[in-house]
Amino acid sequence: MPTFSVDFLPDNKRASLGEKESILRAIIAAGIPLKTSCGGRGTCGQCRVLLIKGQVNSLDSGLLTREEREQGYILACRSFPESDLVLEIPPESRLSEHQVVLDEGLAGLLPEDTGDGPDFADLPLYKTIKLVLPEPTPADPEDDLSRLLRVIRRETGLEHVRPTLEMLRVLPQVLRQGRWAVTVSLAVSHPTIEIVWIEPGHTGSKNYGLAVDIGTTTVVAELVDLESGSTVGVKGTYNRQSLFGDDVITRIIHAESPEGMRELQKAALDTVNNLIEDLAREQGIKQTEIRAVYCAGNTAMTHLFLGLDPSQIRLEPYVPAANSIPAARAEQVGLRIHPQARVQFVPGTAGYIGGDITAGVLFTGIAFSDELVLFLDIGTNGEMVMGGQDWLISCACSAGPAFEGGGVRHGMRAMQGAIEKIKITPGGLDVHYSTVGGVPPVGICGSGLIDAIASLYRAGIIDRSGTFISDGDSPRLRGTAEGKEFVLAWSGESGHFADITLSEAEVKNLIRSKAAVYAGIRSMLHMVGLPLEAIDRVVIAGGFGRWINIRESINIGLFPDISPEKYSYVGNSSLKGARMALLSGKARKAMEEIAKRMTYLDLSAGNTFMEEFVSALFIPHTDLTLFPNVESR
Repeated sequence: MPTFSVDFLPDNKRASLGEKESILRAIIAAGIPLKTSCGGRGTCGQCRVLLIKGQVNSLDSGLLTREEREQGYILACRSFPESDLVLEIPPESRLSEHQVVLDEGLAGLLPEDTGDGPDFADLPLYKTIKLVLPEPTPADPEDDLSRLLRVIRRETGLEHVRPTLEMLRVLPQVLRQGRWAVTVSLAVSHPTIEIVWIEPGHTGSKNYGLAVDIGTTTVVAELVDLESGSTVGVKGTYNRQSLFGDDVITRIIHAESPEGMRELQKAALDTVNNLIEDLAREQGIKQTEIRAVYCAGNTAMTHLFLGLDPSQIRLEPYVPAANSIPAARAEQVGLRIHPQARVQFVPGTAGYIGGDITAGVLFTGIAFSDELVLFLDIGTNGEMVMGGQDWLISCACSAGPAFEGGGVRHGMRAMQGAIEKIKITPGGLDVHYSTVGGVPPVGICGSGLIDAIASLYRAGIIDRSGTFISDGDSPRLRGTAEGKEFVLAWSGESGHFADITLSEAEVKNLIRSKAAVYAGIRSMLHMVGLPLEAIDRVVIAGGFGRWINIRESINIGLFPDISPEKYSYVGNSSLKGARMALLSGKARKAMEEIAKRMTYLDLSAGNTFMEEFVSALFIPHTDLTLFPNVESR
């Protein structure tokens, strides 16, 4: 099979490609971050690149306009080389850095008492202690391990301490080399504490831990001093798995081949390892000084990160390989820190309710509250939990990646140039917007899409079903071969000199996504026999929630019509819950109990969800009595 070279501008990178391999494969090999919501299936049209030189065989998918084809644009996933190539990756096709929410300055909540004694409650996941042991004598011939355990109990009060085989192999030599003064490293997991390593003498090295949120869209790592409990650095970036698709289902399908699984696991590991390298360099520490990691992620992301088979998560009855992942060493996982570092994962509840939700419930204190709380994490996936100290019910709705810009031609994540707020005047004559970074617009992100739907309806451009209304003379409303569309920003004001539009099909897709979220909330209420008015608080988590307009979300029927004062935003609760577990045995035990307590509601079972979904396919809803304040406004 012939092999061709592909040069990329302006990156000055080169990759080799076989004639039966798509150009997207070369872009992935070159490590260039490219938008590809569909994972290379040819359905999103976002991987547009410019052919500067060479010949390609492009399969026509109808996603490029005639003008774009004339300008030399091709879809990377639908084009195959017939010669050596020179390609340009335009800015609007690149996956640039997201707005990553790093810290909201909130403290997590724990129950008053979990029944733990000094053995467990206040210890971080990894701890070192300095000890001096009495030397053995004919009158005291106790074996080395028992002698060590006896001193640990006497000095710390810790019980249920056990050695690892690796530690036992070096124990006699280390004790005598240090003249019976040693530094002992403990991995503290409920219900036992492991001696993972022992060193001669009293070492003065620092010990750090990492809390990691492995999100579908973004990955965030927080570096923590395990002795003081203080955060010394936080960094976030996009998940490199995004090259293989925006949503978990697309990635699970990609992972069904051995090569696909290797690609996805490597992408996740590279993302986390790069964050580790950046944090260590910025803080002036050695990566080997990181001795413990606590990760939170949805079930699919956890499986893909560890190379576990995720295929059954997308097939009824949606069973993962495991909800609770056993602890591992860093060298087993592939993290570039101390090879013996303990790596643990927040337990999940079901295939679509993972450790990120357990961590969020822990951090917000919902499980210990005497109020009825609704917890929403709306991003690439739509997960939610309702309840309090007496019960917890959870579900996941198939909202898809619409609120992250997926399925929208000019949709994008919250990156530089994304329209994040928008207002449309009556009749649709004028559009006022603001963008991430205050630069010319190149697309529109989730918060902007919610504003756009609400504004289009108020301006009389769309009806309650999302259908464009032809009346009026707005030059922004126009017909195309694919149907009607509305111009949000003209080419002269955009950052890539092309109109930024929202089509009728895209509006209806967004309405379906908001309907799925609202139907999930109503389905949980049906399950427990409570009305909307019973909700005392609504807690919104995740990066998307940081920028969302609550009133507009209620106006389109995404969120329940209750007082906006009852809504609050808590930031990255997944990361914050993982940090709590990294530092507190009480938090780790509480997390295990929360994961077991949560009842999972399968929305595909029965008719309730589908009936609620169909009723919610209007702005704000078919039943306007559910939205009395929206009607009055």
